[in-house]
Amino acid sequence: MTNINVLEPRAAAVRLLAQHPLLAGLPAGVADDLLLDASVLRAPAGQILFGEGDEARHYLLVETGQAEVMRYSYNGDERVFRVFEPGQLMAEAAMFMPHGRYPMQARARTDVQCWRLARTKLHDACRRWPDLALKLLAGMSQAVYDQVNKVDWMTSSSAAERLANYLMGLQEPQGATLTLPLNQRQLAAHLGIRAETLSRLLNDWQAQGYISGKRSQWVVTDPAHLASLSMTAKRPF
Repeated sequence: MTNINVLEPRAAAVRLLAQHPLLAGLPAGVADDLLLDASVLRAPAGQILFGEGDEARHYLLVETGQAEVMRYSYNGDERVFRVFEPGQLMAEAAMFMPHGRYPMQARARTDVQCWRLARTKLHDACRRWPDLALKLLAGMSQAVYDQVNKVDWMTSSSAAERLANYLMGLQEPQGATLTLPLNQRQLAAHLGIRAETLSRLLNDWQAQGYISGKRSQWVVTDPAHLASLSMTAKRPF
């Protein structure tokens, strides 16, 4: 007799994965194929999910909680590149890297439950479903384009422009009241500025009435001013 308790979590994972933009417009069987040989990974906040340089045999589907990818700089500063929410995939691009290793470290930001999806099954699914391979290629191309724009922006913008652009990016999904996903030291590293510069900007902007708040909780009280600062980051396509 089939154990229903085993089937239910996997069925939930199939539904979650099927909602991912990568699978939009693809047959329902693609999610099933990708979840073949998948296993559950549960981790408390702070636990390493995979290490930089480890053999990249699995990518992750976040089911509950948050996870982040990060690196340490040569001087020991911690740089968080991205925070992942439920329903998002982590490290799928690493499944195609020639050296076969993770380029960054992944860590549980909160208590997290993920599904570990096999690299071999992703490769098999791309061979069976060419449209999946094309969607992956499009996503990776977009990531390269975004990175080129980011490098250009980081080398030509001021600290104030970078901070304004970051806050306006958070405002799109969160609204006027923002919860920063990074602490101030991590945010300074992410923006390529000194922690002291970030602290001074936040204090100055509060004094001028552009924002209000403290630590990770902020309210944008003058979005027009921040939008004008961030406009140089906008591109026509």
